[in-house]
Amino acid sequence: AASRPAGPSYVLPEHPLVRVRPAGSGPAFDLRELWDFRELLYFLTWRDLKVRYKQTVLGVAWVIVQPLLTMLAFTVFFNRLGGFRSEGIPYPLFAYSGLLLWTFFSNAVVYGTNSLVQNSNLVTKVYFPRLFIPAAAVAAGLVDLAVASVVLLGLAVYYGVALAWSLLLLPVFVALTVLLALGAGLLASASTVRYRDLKHALPFLIQLWLVASPVIYSSSAVPARWRWLYFANPLAGIIDGFRAALTGRAFDWPAVAAAAAITFALLFASLYAFRRIEETFADVI
Repeated sequence: AASRPAGPSYVLPEHPLVRVRPAGSGPAFDLRELWDFRELLYFLTWRDLKVRYKQTVLGVAWVIVQPLLTMLAFTVFFNRLGGFRSEGIPYPLFAYSGLLLWTFFSNAVVYGTNSLVQNSNLVTKVYFPRLFIPAAAVAAGLVDLAVASVVLLGLAVYYGVALAWSLLLLPVFVALTVLLALGAGLLASASTVRYRDLKHALPFLIQLWLVASPVIYSSSAVPARWRWLYFANPLAGIIDGFRAALTGRAFDWPAVAAAAAITFALLFASLYAFRRIEETFADVI
């Protein structure tokens, strides 16, 4: 009989040992995974656009009609009748520039908030980065924003807005609006999965946010002692900065810096919270 080679002898423990180690200091955020699924974001965005304007008479023209009619109503009631000031900017241009960003932001947040619940069949059956669902609502809004910007360009030409270096900063303020909408949409969509009350409270909260933003009125109308609180709303600094870049006026850099800081803080906090509770979506949705 062959002899067994000499070697160390092992004795199995009476009970199996299990060592539990933490996966990390917080929820994982895999950029490689997001890149691998990048085509899915495109298809979700395209699907949202088709569903939004399917069987509509005006189609994508609604993205122009809505802010244009709202601008006309604001001009008549708030500027002509109410005497709201616009810091020397023609009020139609003043109102439309604010409505352009506001309409994109509010639609992105509203569609993003309900996106996970409306796509529960995907969430419960297929694995993919769930944050692509609210992100697609924001990306679809960018198409609307680009179309609606044609009217802003026409107003700028009509009122003789001069070409200046500040126009190069317009994409910066659009990007800040996109990041703010993404952060708010991620947080609201994740919260709506657990607390459906937010879906009913959202229209009221959006209305309050509109009143707290310089869309209808100028920020200069806010008393000096309350301006620090007013600019805690990041949209205030973003919209003011967008108008300044468009018309070549002086920037309120502290307000812009505060808006950027709050936007990035909200985005990172929303990403952390979303990833933290993402694995429970399929169980509670």
